[in-house]
Amino acid sequence: MTGASSGIGASIARALATEGCAVALAARRVDKLAEVEAAINAAGNGKAISVATDVTKRADVKALIDAAEETLGPVDIMVNCAGVMYFTMMKNLHEDEWEQTVDINCKGTLNGVAAALETMTPRNSGHIVNISSDAGREVYASLTVYCASKAFVVALSKGLRKELVGTDIRVTDIQPGDVKTDLIMTNTDEEAAEIAGVQIGEIVGKGSTRNQVLDPEDVAAAVIYAVTAPPHVGVHELMVEPKDQM
Repeated sequence: MTGASSGIGASIARALATEGCAVALAARRVDKLAEVEAAINAAGNGKAISVATDVTKRADVKALIDAAEETLGPVDIMVNCAGVMYFTMMKNLHEDEWEQTVDINCKGTLNGVAAALETMTPRNSGHIVNISSDAGREVYASLTVYCASKAFVVALSKGLRKELVGTDIRVTDIQPGDVKTDLIMTNTDEEAAEIAGVQIGEIVGKGSTRNQVLDPEDVAAAVIYAVTAPPHVGVHELMVEPKDQM
């Protein structure tokens, strides 16, 4: 479970543990990981371990899989959730933020897929869940690079699923809409933020009503739906948006 230190990732990890899964939590923020791990283990349903992981580093993600298998057993489900979202206007040339977006959202997902396939393919068993976004389906002003990165994940998931037809490895692409998380707290492009109607450093969904924004647990419920479907059922794509999102 990458991106497990907060937000959607932490909620998915807790939901999986509640279903009885043993979960290997991965992120760079080890202090936050430790909090999620402690909460899961204290609840007593599943089991959790923490593995410091930078998803942009192939060796880190492979080490995550190794740690999971050595401690918890074969990896049945791989959830690629690590991501960043920067509001930037292309003309303002926030190239470092563009590069980080591509490295984490695209390369990080690729590294997770590769590490999962390495262990799932020999067993002909497993489920890869990629967290993309409704932004992979529609391009929003001031989110061009982010939308492109999520469109990459959508296409990657679809192509991977087609390649795995005839195997017992399933692929699911979860596409959340607006979710109350801290995903945009590090934005620096004030012009882009103004156009998007957010404040620099604000949390997505702050002050919004339930019809305007999802809770992370709503996305986690979608993941649980996908991974608990009967073996003959493939939940290929699942978009989850607030009821009144336009």
